[in-house]
Amino acid sequence: MEHLSTRELPRLSWIDTLYSNLNYNTDGYEGDPAEDRKSQDGSETMPFIDESPTMSPHLCARGQDGEAVSPTPPEGLLSGGDTEKGLEMKKLVLSGFLASEEIYINQLEALLLPMKPLKATATTSKPVLTMEQIETIFFMIQDIFVIHKEFYDAISPNIQQWDEKVTVGHLFQKLASQLGVYKAFVDNYKVAVETAEKCSLANSQFQKISENLKVKGPKESKDCTTTATMEALLYKPIDRVTRSTLVLHDLLKHTPKDHPDFPLLQDALRISQNFLSSINEEIDPRRTAVTTPKGEVRQLVKDGFLVEMSEGTRKLRHAFLFTDLLLCAKMKKTAVGRHQQYECKWYIPLADLSFQTLDDSDSLPHIQTLPEHEIEEMKIKISSIKSEIQKEKKAQKSQSRNVDRLRKKMNEQESCLLLNSPTIPFRIHNKHGKSYLFLLSSDYERSEWRESIQKLQKKDLQACVLSSVELQVLTGSCFKLRTVHNIPVTSNKDDEESPGLYGFLHVIVHKATGFKESANLYCTLEVDSFGYFVSKAITRVFRDTTEPQWNEEFEIELEGSQCLRILCYEKCYDKSKLNKDDNEIVDKIMGKGQVQLDPQTVQSKNWHMDVIEMNGIKVEFSMKFTSRDLSLKRTPSKKQSGVFGVKISVVTKRERSKVPYIVRQCIEEVEKRGIDEVGIYRISGVATDIQALKAAFDANTKDILMMLSDMDINAIAGTLKLYFRELPEPLLTDRLYPAFMEGIALSDPAAKENCMMHLLRSLPDPNLITFLILLEHLKRVAEKEPVNKMSLHNLATVFGPTLLRPSESEISKAHITLASDIWSHDVMAQVQVLLYYLQHPPISFAELKKNTLYFSTDV
Repeated sequence: MEHLSTRELPRLSWIDTLYSNLNYNTDGYEGDPAEDRKSQDGSETMPFIDESPTMSPHLCARGQDGEAVSPTPPEGLLSGGDTEKGLEMKKLVLSGFLASEEIYINQLEALLLPMKPLKATATTSKPVLTMEQIETIFFMIQDIFVIHKEFYDAISPNIQQWDEKVTVGHLFQKLASQLGVYKAFVDNYKVAVETAEKCSLANSQFQKISENLKVKGPKESKDCTTTATMEALLYKPIDRVTRSTLVLHDLLKHTPKDHPDFPLLQDALRISQNFLSSINEEIDPRRTAVTTPKGEVRQLVKDGFLVEMSEGTRKLRHAFLFTDLLLCAKMKKTAVGRHQQYECKWYIPLADLSFQTLDDSDSLPHIQTLPEHEIEEMKIKISSIKSEIQKEKKAQKSQSRNVDRLRKKMNEQESCLLLNSPTIPFRIHNKHGKSYLFLLSSDYERSEWRESIQKLQKKDLQACVLSSVELQVLTGSCFKLRTVHNIPVTSNKDDEESPGLYGFLHVIVHKATGFKESANLYCTLEVDSFGYFVSKAITRVFRDTTEPQWNEEFEIELEGSQCLRILCYEKCYDKSKLNKDDNEIVDKIMGKGQVQLDPQTVQSKNWHMDVIEMNGIKVEFSMKFTSRDLSLKRTPSKKQSGVFGVKISVVTKRERSKVPYIVRQCIEEVEKRGIDEVGIYRISGVATDIQALKAAFDANTKDILMMLSDMDINAIAGTLKLYFRELPEPLLTDRLYPAFMEGIALSDPAAKENCMMHLLRSLPDPNLITFLILLEHLKRVAEKEPVNKMSLHNLATVFGPTLLRPSESEISKAHITLASDIWSHDVMAQVQVLLYYLQHPPISFAELKKNTLYFSTDV
């Protein structure tokens, strides 16, 4: 938002808003308010709200020449000294304010009158305005109307039955506590006016509506209706925001200090003045600041959606970090048509906040986690729904109810995924005993929150305690102060936004410089996927150095990714520093940085070199991207002498073996020293190591066994996956692929068993024997799930598409063009096929061949 200055913006002066006979007329400025809001160059500017006076202004009226003159008070009130006359003056002030309040409510009602029919037409084939335009133009008007109508209905009886015992302070206090709604309106005002103007130019029907809004007159004036423009009425809340503060000054002046109203009116005035100050703060007040009771600026430093563990369950929260406190809020459920609001769950003054770990005597709450296969299933469903939406859009060539239904379904899946995927704990402690636990998906994110808080804590902070009203005002302001507006799900993105990259990102981490002391250093790589960041690769630890030179290449799978993060750590080998929260050694983050994945830059055939600077450290890396449609191709090898890209029958015949040598050796090495490795087959191996093993197997190098014994186990696992992925046709063959898809979809267990076993028997012997060997190996890996975290479903997710995905010719037949379509096409079924066999009792090649089944349909 543009910076607000007194030179550019007209101020809502205290004098201009007062009229004769103590009548607080809502018309405010004389003449057209739209003209008053023009700067010298003719451009429209945002209003500046004047809160400068600290005492009641002199009451003024306009003379014939337009100059301000002093009004003549009613007879008997000139002395104004005694209590009775003071209370009478208070009644007059209230009566004038109430009359103007009635006019203001009528103006808001007139503004709201066309909103309902406009919304009704928005869902028809010929809308006057879109729903988005309606919500922008009428933003917060309904909320403001309800607040003032309730205030008016509550205060009217008090003035009609006036005596010295009547109290109204609590009503003004409540009104002041709801001023956060006005901040939201002010922030949106310029956009609302611009939208209304554009819509008037584009639509004659709306222009006619907006230029002829009927405003009812006061109750006393029968059938007195005036006409106003929408632009003029939209300015009324801007004008009105000063009015409540004005009347509070005068009410206090004429309220005895021992009257019950006095402290309540004082509190209401303080809140109002603080609110007006926050509107006009010098540093981007529309976005980042509110004012504390002491007049200090409370700046919003950081905000975002986090998952909180609350009473043993996961809850989506919005955390707001201010300069002196951390506030955790949730979105309140509101009625249809009403504006959303936040509800404060808790707050901690930064002076009382720490990150201390729990003592050994303290018990950790149980953290609910979904099995990884359920997380993977959600991703597959989301991708499948995305594919359906794309097909619907192409078919309908416009938005349809079916698309809306699918978007809603996708939003539910994505929201569930974001809620259940984070597992990295971030514990917030209050020195007074209360503690809270957030779960994050990325160590990068945890580090950002911790660093932001620690930076603020270096200042001389005093513990603050907010009253209920102050807390309500602060929470109310969060809606417009926030910088993160939506949870990061696809359904919250515009259609024009980039869908991200689908495919494989090849990254070479070269070296790092800038370390002042020698340390044991390594890097991790994170990419965003399905709205959150996940760690994808890790370099070796370079010991005792200030200039680590890793030169390691990684192949990272991208699923709609837009950003690459690199974190540089110092490895901690001190086991006594075990972190109870995540049961891992606490390695120190030396630096972190990120780079946007620009499709035009990374999709070049050449490597793109880049540098990320982080806290004085520079990490050099190169990257190259291969789109998923290219990476899915099963390209036959031109050299039939190797093993990669060569038909399995050719390899086994040449080797005079039943199972390719590469499969046997990789399985043997994994079972020897990798079966306990966390994330085996899921964690990426170093790409350069995998390529070295690939070259060695292709060349049938004599020292291949020595290489295997020295190689990182994830590289060996990656080599086995690469072998199956590069077969010219899938292990379970193109010919049988449609039958596998039909067989897994059968509902009757006996029919499914009959079909699935028959399909195995239909495979060529080398394919079948290799598949059965791999099947038993994966079962043995899954037996170690408590240690390696790889369940049968996880392994099926990793290997299913690799073993079943059709070759390029089959994909072409399916007429699939989008990369995301290719990724989601039949993936769930491919996973289910492999999972079926993994969950099946042991399958013997000999028994399978000799067993006679009743399934006889040709494949």
